[in-house]
Amino acid sequence: MTEPEQEQNPSGTATLPLFPLQTVLLPGTHLPLHIFEPRYRQLTADLVGGAVPGREFGVVSLRAPLVREVRGLDHVYDVGCSTVLREAKRLPDGRYDVVTKAARRFRLRELDCTSAPYLLGVVDWLPDDAVPASAVEPGQRLGEVARAAHRRYCEAAWHDDDWSTPDDDADVDELAYQLAADCLLPLEDRQLLLEETHPLRRLRIVCRLLTREAWFLDTLSAVPLPPTEFADFSKPANLN
Repeated sequence: MTEPEQEQNPSGTATLPLFPLQTVLLPGTHLPLHIFEPRYRQLTADLVGGAVPGREFGVVSLRAPLVREVRGLDHVYDVGCSTVLREAKRLPDGRYDVVTKAARRFRLRELDCTSAPYLLGVVDWLPDDAVPASAVEPGQRLGEVARAAHRRYCEAAWHDDDWSTPDDDADVDELAYQLAADCLLPLEDRQLLLEETHPLRRLRIVCRLLTREAWFLDTLSAVPLPPTEFADFSKPANLN
């Protein structure tokens, strides 16, 4: 599959299929899913078959882990992230293993629970605030501080082959997402990063969060499971 081009700073309104999950998807990150429930098998078939424009759907985070059926906006966070289907493998029993790449943020305006077998949402694309030219140099210094916080966290949490450093030329708009991608932050913290529309404030947030988590790891001498443990296709991907 060839990934369609997506606008880097989109605006406007769209209707997207929605996939509620107990996680927060950050732009630019990859999301593997094991699709087993009939409604999402149909969504995957529609994505593969081209019925969904651009093979793009939205991921929104559940507000409570015990929610079994999303029927209202109060069941999910209103800021989510679209993701584009990159790979799909259909299994003999009709399930799918898929890999998607997160694309662009949105604010959920309306839910449609009846027009399709799966949820649909009316969304407004959520662009970043512009970084003024005068903030470019302070932004570079802030990026260096955030990278140092990321390095301290990863050295405390993972083996050397379980993490990587973003490229030196990573865009300031995307750097905070890249730094958070391989770190096990609580859902509420990841949601805070997703909802922040100013790239430099987002870098300050990720710096603060990673510094806090590194301190916890050093103080408690605890090491979380490596990220690969959370991409197991044999485990249910959602509760909806």
